[in-house]
Amino acid sequence: MAMVGGRNIHVFIGLFTATATWVGGAYINSTAEIVYLPSKGLLWVQAPVGFALSLVIGGFFFVNPMRSKNYVTVMDPLQETYGNMMGTLLFIPPLLGEVFWFAAILASLGATMRVILDIGGSLAITISACTVILYTLLGGLYSVAYTDVIQMVFITLSLWICIPFALVNSATESIYYTATHQSYQDPWIGKIEKQYLGRWLDDFFYLVLGSIPWQTYFQRVLSAASTGQARLISYLSGLGCFAMAIPSVLIGAVAASTDWNQTSYGLPSPFERGESTMILPLVLQHLCPAYISITGLGAIAAAAMSSADSALLSTGSMFAHNIYRKILRKKASETEVLWAMRTSMLVFGAGAAGLAFYSSSVYDLWFLSGELVYALLFPQLCCALFAPSTNTYGSAAGFLVGLLLRLLAGEPALSIPPVIRYPACSLVNGTYSQLFPFKTFTVLLTLGTILAVSHLAKALFQNNLLPRSWDVCNITGGTAILVPLQQVEKQERLPATALEENQD
Repeated sequence: MAMVGGRNIHVFIGLFTATATWVGGAYINSTAEIVYLPSKGLLWVQAPVGFALSLVIGGFFFVNPMRSKNYVTVMDPLQETYGNMMGTLLFIPPLLGEVFWFAAILASLGATMRVILDIGGSLAITISACTVILYTLLGGLYSVAYTDVIQMVFITLSLWICIPFALVNSATESIYYTATHQSYQDPWIGKIEKQYLGRWLDDFFYLVLGSIPWQTYFQRVLSAASTGQARLISYLSGLGCFAMAIPSVLIGAVAASTDWNQTSYGLPSPFERGESTMILPLVLQHLCPAYISITGLGAIAAAAMSSADSALLSTGSMFAHNIYRKILRKKASETEVLWAMRTSMLVFGAGAAGLAFYSSSVYDLWFLSGELVYALLFPQLCCALFAPSTNTYGSAAGFLVGLLLRLLAGEPALSIPPVIRYPACSLVNGTYSQLFPFKTFTVLLTLGTILAVSHLAKALFQNNLLPRSWDVCNITGGTAILVPLQQVEKQERLPATALEENQD
């Protein structure tokens, strides 16, 4: 009940909670920001289409194999195929991703509150974290799902109420004209230059495929009453994610079409002041009446809550079910597992709230951990579900290859220089930038390594090219020391004393 709602969540509720999971504060804020940025524009807004395709692909390919074996978490097929220890290792990337995601959401909410209400960001972070942790602890998936319904309604109404006021403001030029003509800055439709096409494709595949292996997604489709309903939830929530990006796109376009000198914000513009990340709350504050901007703030807060509770619940579910129950306490009762889940949510939530005070580094760590989930977990999940012949040796080799390739490619946001410089790697302002689609390349190499090493290890042990006593992962299905079947049957018929003498 706490983890997958007794597999009886209504389609309507499932649709709202699945959509709300992806439509978070970062989603609506970053969509507006990218449209506003002169160097980006609408063509670089990939999340709406990427998330929509991700949910469609997940519903078409992944829902049926996950539900057919009554899995509870995304880690179940990995532990079943590769063992508990390998499953524990694979638990680390999504754990970091969920915690940093929660922290990034709280940091975004705190910054928004500081801009519009002029209150301390730390106060907003503390209140929001306590609220999310409390109602997620009390109700599990049902409390998250029903609050998501309220939050989605509030997000939709609040943002659309703000749009007309921003569009008709006297400081704003027609967004239809500024889409293709330069006014106060470059056209907000944007463009994709040839040298950046590889990065654009890499980011797009990362959003489409890297959004699948997350517990926040599978928790929704595994809670549906049937496979058909789960697929319907997945498909419709994809459309919902796309539709919910429209208000943010319009707000970003308005910001790009505004003469900020005519507003209370003044000059220089948000882009020149380095405040592009806050463009959505800035538009609400300076282009809308005060009572309307407060409504818009409510939409941002609701969006933050709808994703934060999902991250917290998924982290607690994976720890309690896959680590505590399957490894630490295999004979734990349902009540004990539930309390382990609540305790872990409290610990992870408190840790994420603490990290939220370091907002700039939290976002960078979230992006890096998300890329690790894409590079490491997506190939592993695909092999566990669709290539059951793979084994622990292939999984371990794939994990090592994927981890090394991703870290050696560097991360400019964290000042990690690249050791591997892929084609078209360029040096800009003293920082190396990878223009080659290295993230997707890493995924393909990881996938190939898992398949190749799995089949190689199996062939070496089955053909006795390596001693079976070396098969520590027991992929051949036998024991390290082989005993003839006749001797085993004879021992089973011996009395206890004779059996002991025979063993001696």
